[in-house]
Amino acid sequence: MKVGGIMQENRYGLPTAIAMIVGIVIGSGIFFKSDNILIATNGSIKLGILVFIVAALGIIFGSLSIAELASRNSEVGGVITYAEYSLNKEFACAFGWFHTFLYYPTIIVVVSWVTGIYGCMLFGLEESLEVQILIGTIIMSLIFLFNILSFRLSGYFQNAATVIKIIPLIIIAIVGLFFGNPQSITGEHVNAFTQTKWISAIAPIAFSFDGWIVSTSIGHEIKDSKKNLPKALIIAPIFILIIYVLYFVGISTYVGVENVMALGDSHVNVAANSIFGVYGAKLILIFIIISIMGTVNGLIIGYIRMPYSLAIRHMFPKAKSLSKINDKYKMPILSVFLVMAISLFWMIVHYITVKFNMLENSDISEISITINYVLYIVFYIKVIRMGISKEVKGIFKGFINPCLAIVGSLIILFGSIGNSLFFVYAFICMLVILSAVMFYKKNKIKV
Repeated sequence: MKVGGIMQENRYGLPTAIAMIVGIVIGSGIFFKSDNILIATNGSIKLGILVFIVAALGIIFGSLSIAELASRNSEVGGVITYAEYSLNKEFACAFGWFHTFLYYPTIIVVVSWVTGIYGCMLFGLEESLEVQILIGTIIMSLIFLFNILSFRLSGYFQNAATVIKIIPLIIIAIVGLFFGNPQSITGEHVNAFTQTKWISAIAPIAFSFDGWIVSTSIGHEIKDSKKNLPKALIIAPIFILIIYVLYFVGISTYVGVENVMALGDSHVNVAANSIFGVYGAKLILIFIIISIMGTVNGLIIGYIRMPYSLAIRHMFPKAKSLSKINDKYKMPILSVFLVMAISLFWMIVHYITVKFNMLENSDISEISITINYVLYIVFYIKVIRMGISKEVKGIFKGFINPCLAIVGSLIILFGSIGNSLFFVYAFICMLVILSAVMFYKKNKIKV
């Protein structure tokens, strides 16, 4: 059995690590969540910017804290390794199961579905949920297969998609800032800040920023990982915040707050048509679709390694089979097909929740993201303990930074509990986590 093999080669450099984070995070969220944010802030751009910064700071401090763990660990598994290092093997197993069955697949299916939304706009197809889901499922399946056939091409596509996806964001941001209506910012009603509804904007913003942690799944494949991965975890989130705020202000002032809220996901297409005309808008839509596909690709790069990472630790059923590396494709093929099947299951669940409007102004991925940030608190506490023991030098790195990261996670949690199915879904998450712990203890694993 070939357990380590090619999966542990140093394939990716710092630019690819940064591109992976930026490429996953900037992709779909900002394009189809801007209207959700404005609805939650009652049309207030200023409040939207403030919530962006609050949510982003929690994420930036979180990435800074996890960078401390990344600088000390470069083993296969990323967050699984950090979970074991931060607490114990049971928590590592639970974290891995949560990511395998809930976190990754729910985000992947939602983002894949968005390719269907913009694909319908591009080709003038019927914008029914069924057509959108079909296109999203086809795109998602093809990207899974693409990652099996060539990891190098997958990495190149990730870099190219990252550059392409920034183009429409910057163009719309510049046009909006120079040709938009500044009155939509300065003329806002003050009472927007006194209402509590804006707190729900944190959930879609957390979605827009999520994905940076996925880069840790290929930490063992990054050149000089202990130096380059922490750098990527610091540089990428700050860059993303700047791009997001500029785009959010640009699209809101150019299209108009009321129009963005009324048009929903199609507000980007309206802006593109207004700026570039029909054919130019088609080109922008192509850029956006490539951008979203880059997000799906980056998520899948991380996801296909998750069962493999658990299997080599004997933390997953059928570990011997799942940990085998295919000599031809240099990939754990069974691991890939397993996560592909899980994703297809969640695509069906996503279809049902959207069809019957079970998650108003939300989707199945947002609660997974929230629970994920709650679980990160264990990592942040570990960094505080390392600061106390002087393993992490300096009061900022060893105390202030992880404390602010904890506050950030709690803010994201507070902003998500208003979701109608939050506690039901949270209960499902707890069942998966408990099942993982029971599996580990029952098999009396010693790694």
